[in-house]
Amino acid sequence: MAGLIYGLCTLLALVCAVLLLTAWRRTRYRLLLWGGLFFAGVTLSNAILVVDKVFLGPQIDLAIWRYGINLIFMIIFIIGLIWDTEE
Repeated sequence: MAGLIYGLCTLLALVCAVLLLTAWRRTRYRLLLWGGLFFAGVTLSNAILVVDKVFLGPQIDLAIWRYGINLIFMIIFIIGLIWDTEE
């Protein structure tokens, strides 16, 4: 059951990323780009969560990779927000 929830979270993050990046491509509003990139990172992190918890089991822990990816994309999002408010 947990694998299903993790998979649905991954799918939802992917849908959010696709919708935001599609809207950015149409309007070129850069906040949509930063949000889309952030959700792309969340999708990658959730996909690693599915692999970690469902397929690998407790022997291998990929938490540091998930946290690292989340940190990188959160920093990208924050820098994008700061950069766009200065213009």
